[in-house]
Amino acid sequence: MLRALKNLLDTVLAPPAERSEAEQSHFLRLATAVLLVEVMRADPALGVAERRAVVAGLRAKFALSDQEIGELVALAEETARSANDFHQFTSALNEGFGQEQKIRIVENMWRVAFADGHLDAHENHVISKVAGLLHVTHGEYIAAKMRAREG
Repeated sequence: MLRALKNLLDTVLAPPAERSEAEQSHFLRLATAVLLVEVMRADPALGVAERRAVVAGLRAKFALSDQEIGELVALAEETARSANDFHQFTSALNEGFGQEQKIRIVENMWRVAFADGHLDAHENHVISKVAGLLHVTHGEYIAAKMRAREG
C-alpha cells in the first residue's frame, strides 16, 4: 500500500510530459477527486452526506469498482492535505478534458456542497475559484449550480 502511494505521488509530482498515458489518465481521476474532496473539506461540519456525494460524483464520472473509488478518495484526501494550490489539478483537467466534462466537475462540486442541505461560504469560494481556473464561464457555473441544487 505504501509503495503504491509513493509511486502514485511520484507520478503526481512528475511533469505531465513524463507521464505515460495510463499515468495521465490516473492523474485526471485523482485531480477530479481532489477537487471534490476540497469542497468536502471546506465545510467545517464535514459529514457523511458530503463523502457520499464525492463517491457518487466519481462513480458517475469514472467506471471504477467500489474498492478503486475508496482508494481514490483516500488518496485524494491525502493529496488535498499536502497540496498548496489547485493549479496542478486544474491545469491537467484543462488539458485532458473538454468544456462539458469540466462543467460536470463543477456541477459535482456543487452536489458535494449541497449534500448536507447547507451551503457554506468556504464551499462556495472553493467552487468559484476552481470554476475560474477551469475556464468555466459564469453562465455555465450558474447553470451547473442550478442543476445540482435541483437534483
